[in-house]
Amino acid sequence: MKVSTAETEAFSLYEAIGAFLAIHRLSADPAYYALAHEILSHPDGALARAVAVRTDGGVRLTQQDMAELGVLARTQPHDTPARPAEDALVAQLTMQLGDFSETVRSIHAETSDFGRDLIATAAAMRQADPASTRNYISELTAAMIERVRQAEARLAAAEQESEALRSALADARSDARQDPLTELANRRAFDEALSALAPHTPVIFALCDIDHFKRVNDQFGHAVGDRVLRAVGQTIAAESGSALVARYGGEEFALLLVGVDMDTATGIVDRARSAVAARRFRSRATDAPIGVVTISAGLAAGTAGETREVLCARADAALYQAKAAGRNQVLSAV
Repeated sequence: MKVSTAETEAFSLYEAIGAFLAIHRLSADPAYYALAHEILSHPDGALARAVAVRTDGGVRLTQQDMAELGVLARTQPHDTPARPAEDALVAQLTMQLGDFSETVRSIHAETSDFGRDLIATAAAMRQADPASTRNYISELTAAMIERVRQAEARLAAAEQESEALRSALADARSDARQDPLTELANRRAFDEALSALAPHTPVIFALCDIDHFKRVNDQFGHAVGDRVLRAVGQTIAAESGSALVARYGGEEFALLLVGVDMDTATGIVDRARSAVAARRFRSRATDAPIGVVTISAGLAAGTAGETREVLCARADAALYQAKAAGRNQVLSAV
């Protein structure tokens, strides 16, 4: 059966809405579905622009964003519950550690009580007959075993809860620094990595941009565009060795290269550019070829002491020159 253009477009929109909800960990609540439908149906509309500002650099929409956008869902997502904020998890973990300390103090107090019981029992046994002594010993041993069992259970429960909180905190921190679409680092993680370097550490800042990406979105839809973004980002990361690769916003990717000179860095980025150009993309919905997808890149040398804005501006100027010179090439700032 031949699929009409209208049916193909409807399927693509439905697929794009599903991808949007998955990326931002939203349920199929009508309010969230309506939000995604409005954004993807009118990408140049006010709502789409407002969401683009909030998600620039690979940031996931939060419940606060939803409230500010006027989106009210009936319920929280059931299959992918929103993670607690990082600071809330820190507060929970701090409280749990306090509870753990209280548990240890309680067990210590019980141990002291047990010691007093043992002294009292020993005094009683010296004045008792052998049969009574055996009873004292049996009762004392049973009491000791029960107290140890209870203490071990309380310690195990406290340790399990603390470990669960630590794991949730690690996940929250990871999510806050990861672009949900490409699974690369986001701008926040990139900026933190640059700031963490020792002052005056030589670095190369590279800025890559997908050429004519708007054509892909306009011709094949945002769902296809998202898959292209993910594939390009993963290809750049695979070809960049130890460099930190981040989705920097929209169709831009940033690379932080440390301990290499400009010639080496240019070779690394150009290898990534070549690998992207060698890929061939097709639409899943129609199997239509998307064509060759290429990237342009600009590089700037500097030191970790410089602000990110300064390095980015110089790399962006080199990227602009690469675009003006015909795209699908790598240039460095002079």
